[in-house]
Amino acid sequence: MLLEISGSDIINFPKSEIGRFNELLDIYNYHAAKNQEKDAYYEGKISLSSVNLGIALPNGLKDLEIGCSWGAKTVDVLAARSMFDGFVGANGEDIEGLDELVIGNNLISEYMKATRDELKYGCTFATLSKSSDIGCKIRLHSPNTAAARWSGEKNRIDCGFAIISTVPDDSEAATYTPSEINYYTESATFVLFKWDGLWYSREFKHNLGRPLMEAFIWNATSNKPFGRSRIKEPIRRLIDGYVRTLANASIALEFSTAPQKYILGVNDEQFDKITSDKFKAYVGSVLAATTNYETGEKPTVGQFSQGTLSPHIEMIRMLATQFSAATGLTVTDTGVVSEANPTSADAVLAQTQTLIGMAEQLNAGNGVALRNIALMAIAIKNDTTIEDLTDQQKAVVAHFKNPAMPSLASTADAAIKISSAREGFGNTDVFLEMIGFDKAEIRRIKAQEAKTRGLATLTEMET
Repeated sequence: MLLEISGSDIINFPKSEIGRFNELLDIYNYHAAKNQEKDAYYEGKISLSSVNLGIALPNGLKDLEIGCSWGAKTVDVLAARSMFDGFVGANGEDIEGLDELVIGNNLISEYMKATRDELKYGCTFATLSKSSDIGCKIRLHSPNTAAARWSGEKNRIDCGFAIISTVPDDSEAATYTPSEINYYTESATFVLFKWDGLWYSREFKHNLGRPLMEAFIWNATSNKPFGRSRIKEPIRRLIDGYVRTLANASIALEFSTAPQKYILGVNDEQFDKITSDKFKAYVGSVLAATTNYETGEKPTVGQFSQGTLSPHIEMIRMLATQFSAATGLTVTDTGVVSEANPTSADAVLAQTQTLIGMAEQLNAGNGVALRNIALMAIAIKNDTTIEDLTDQQKAVVAHFKNPAMPSLASTADAAIKISSAREGFGNTDVFLEMIGFDKAEIRRIKAQEAKTRGLATLTEMET
């Protein structure tokens, strides 16, 4: 979806913002085609015509569909290890009002979707606005619906926009024209809306001193401040190789199932009869031919050497190994099984160390973004500035579950050992989390414990 509007055509839009807004439009339109390509690889929609080398695959098979989930695996396996679990304050307790914002915006579940988009495209964006219902509305946008300009001096977003109106149906995504866009600056948010064929602007000032927009960024560099996609060029070429090899293997299997035969010395009548129904000639239990009355030669029947799938399987294994090295996934994650795959739990954990390290890197970067979002959300809800927040509110941090995803048995064992060495640890919520209880169960446990203590106290008073 391309945006074909201009800041100079928007009524009531400040002239000082036209140039920056048009620059954002150019950024968005420039990346649109690349983002569509990444979507195609994530969805596994790679056509044979785009990967055919023109040697082994005939053009007649260009419409053959080969499924490949490697693009999705590249993103989803790492995203699954980044498990946002809410915010905590400096003393380990909840920040007043912040839990309501997390619940009201479904931030934990929305974060899961945002992480996939972040890894797919390299970044994703969160935008904030005042809400009469929950105090602050937090929305997440992929680069398909948002764009921003980076400020190296301030080390944050300088300005950006997000498409607020949504596509009614995926079938209309290519032709859909948005009717509402929010443009974010350091001092205001401009709501741009289309009415009767014309674009209008409404300005909503704020005093946070920064755009109400934050980016989740994966694998940024100095020249790519908005990060790099997990489905980058080398990964896409490996996926191309897998699709091409699997197509070659499918064709080879067809020839292995129906090996090519030959008959020498037949006359024209016999030749026409045999070739008129090749499948019947192949599956028939008896193939009869008389002596060629023209030459007196007896027909000779033979079969060409049958092809083998071994070279294709070896190629797939080689591609899977290269893919594993490039992405940090295990070879098993690619769906390719070999004798070299680990069998013990320790061996599996050793192979996932690279992925765990990537997940920790992902959590560290996203933790900073989530903290900035939390500070802005609290300030917006309380109609104040970030500088005027309390020290307790400023000390908020994002909490993530262990990306190593240890088994419940090992975690519970560690919790029990810690509780024996550290007095009082067994009475904490952290202990209950480590032995496998979720937040809802912990609340029930603590409520019933309080009820039991109250009944015990009442019984003592009566006696």
